[in-house]
Formats: sequence, structure tokens, C-alpha cells
Amino acid sequence: MKRFDIVVGDITCSDAEAIVNAANTSLLGGSGVDGAIHRAASQSLLEECRALGGCETGKAKLTKGYRLPAKYVIHTPGPIWQGGGLGEPALLASCYRSCLSLAAASGIETVDFPSISTGIYGYPLPQAATVALRAIMDWLSEHELPRRVRMVCHTEAVATIYRQTWNLWYAGEKADRI
Repeated sequence: MKRFDIVVGDITCSDAEAIVNAANTSLLGGSGVDGAIHRAASQSLLEECRALGGCETGKAKLTKGYRLPAKYVIHTPGPIWQGGGLGEPALLASCYRSCLSLAAASGIETVDFPSISTGIYGYPLPQAATVALRAIMDWLSEHELPRRVRMVCHTEAVATIYRQTWNLWYAGEKADRI
């Protein structure tokens, strides 16, 4: 099994043990990926999230997946893009590391990520891809779990940016390109 991949798809249909929700700090649902995950999981997810009392930007919390194919949802509020000078890259990297750390501590072997903060939060996709991939690849180089991580992009255009970024930084040879 390849440890990392970039795919196009609907994260709510993912076969990973855990999917990541690009949440808001209330964890009570919203638009984009957050809303789609809450709708697909059922009202029970909202109730469990309510009991968690929110989550700080850059941190992560774990819930059950309820009606989702994924057994778990890892919720992480990403930073709102303010131009890049207010610590957004560090906060975004913290989102990915926090999710991976929580997954590893919970014994979760497969995790699928969306592109955190690049929707309504306005983080520019090329910069977000660089931060995300660096955080994920650094984690995977130092830890056994999770055994597989995928970036699940909602469109081919988004996946292309992630693939180009991965190929630029991590493909040693042409055969290594995604």
C-alpha cells in the first residue's frame, strides 16, 4: 500500500477509517466540506460535536462517523486567510499535524484529508497545498501511523495543484510523480 496519494472524490464517501472535517471553531456544521459531512453523518454527529464544546484553530477533535462509511471524523478548524502575515501557515500546518497526531494516538490506520481552509476561509490553494503536503510528508517520514493518508480533492483542478506541488517537492525522479 502506498502511504500517500492525491485523489479526486467526495470525502463523505471515503473508505478511510477516518476522514478530516475542515470545521469551524464551533464544530456545529457550516458550508462546504463541513456541511456535507454533517449532513451525511446524521444529527448524531451534531449532538456529539455540541458536547465537545468547540475546538481552537489548528487543533483537532475526534468523533464517531455515524452514517458515514468512515468510522471516525477528525474535526479541525483551519485559519481564515488574512494575507499570510498573521500566522496562517503555522496554524494550517498545525491542523494537519494535530489530525495526524490524534489519528496515531487513536490507532487509526487510514486518514483522508480535504483541502483545509481553501474554501470560504480563502486560503490560496497553491500556498495551502505547500503547507499541507509539507506537514503530511514530514509526519509520515517520522511516524508509522497512519499507514495511509490521502488528500481527497473535490475537483480535478484542485487535485492538479496538489499533484504539481507534490511533484515539485517530493518526486525525486519522473517515476515518482503523482
